[in-house]
This record gives sequence, structure tokens and C-alpha cells, in this order.
Amino acid sequence: MEIMGYPMETVYLTGLIIFGCITFLYVLVSDLIQGAFDVFSHILNPTLLLSFFTLLSAGGYILEMVTPLSSWLIMGLAAGVSFVLVSLLNIFVLIPLASAEASLNYSEADLRGRIGKVITSIPINGFGEVFIEGISGNIAKTAVSLNNEPIGQGEKILIVDVKSGVVHVLPYEQAAML
Repeated sequence: MEIMGYPMETVYLTGLIIFGCITFLYVLVSDLIQGAFDVFSHILNPTLLLSFFTLLSAGGYILEMVTPLSSWLIMGLAAGVSFVLVSLLNIFVLIPLASAEASLNYSEADLRGRIGKVITSIPINGFGEVFIEGISGNIAKTAVSLNNEPIGQGEKILIVDVKSGVVHVLPYEQAAML
């Protein structure tokens, strides 16, 4: 079979090269152009569409080269396999990634009462940095001593308040005595 005078192997190979390059470029710049596709994000997800056409072209090319089946049957098989693989990609990779991204969010109010560790010493009337470990990930925040006293590196701290993205802390031993 031929399309516009070109054998199917050439059509599939050209499609594979073109869609493979577009997919690669989309992966590199997807964050920049993702807003343009937000309207159709559930129906026409560019990642799924590009993956489908890349897999369709790859499967069609391989089957045309290896099997003596008819071109229509090869196109149907390649489309079916591509659909199944893209569905699996969506179910097992893209949907969990979208869910995981949302679960890493935290509010500043959630930090109050948490215990952390000083990673950059907090001087008198100055700023340092604290490290807070959590189930959903680790957080490093700018910190200031609540009582304007120095807190050394490696000391445990208790977060008392959060203002403008800066945590106000007390040494943990001092906070335990209150």
C-alpha cells in the first residue's frame, strides 16, 4: 500500500521521526506551553496524543518491516497497541504524578508546633535556616529566634509562629520547659 506515492514504511518512519522529535521538544518545554492546553487537558492531553502517534508510527514501521500482513491490518494493530500503551501510561504514570504534585503542598499554618533542626545558625537579631522533616517531604525555611537569642547549628527547635514565610522558633529544650 502507498500513500501519495510513498510506501507505508516511509510514512511510518517519517511519522516516527517527526512525532518523536515533537514529543522530545514538548517534554523540554511542556511547563512553558502547558497553559495553552489547559482547556483541553482532559480530552486532548498533548503528552498522550504525541505518545500515541509516536507509538503508532513505531509499531507500524516495525510491523511493516517484519510481517507480511496487509497495511490496513498493520495500521489497526499498531493503533490498538498504541491505545493500550498510552492508556497504561495515563493510568499508571500521569494520573499518579498529578495527584502526587498536589499532595506536597503545605500551608504555613501547618508548620506551627513542628519540630525541626537548625541547618544554618540563627544569630541574635538575625536569620538562619531550619530543616523540617515530614511524611510528604522535607522543608527548609528561613528562621528567626523568637526571643532574639542565638541558636546553634544542629540544635532542635520548635516552630512557634510563621510570618511572611519566616518561621519564628525557640530551642526545643526551652520550649519543653514552658
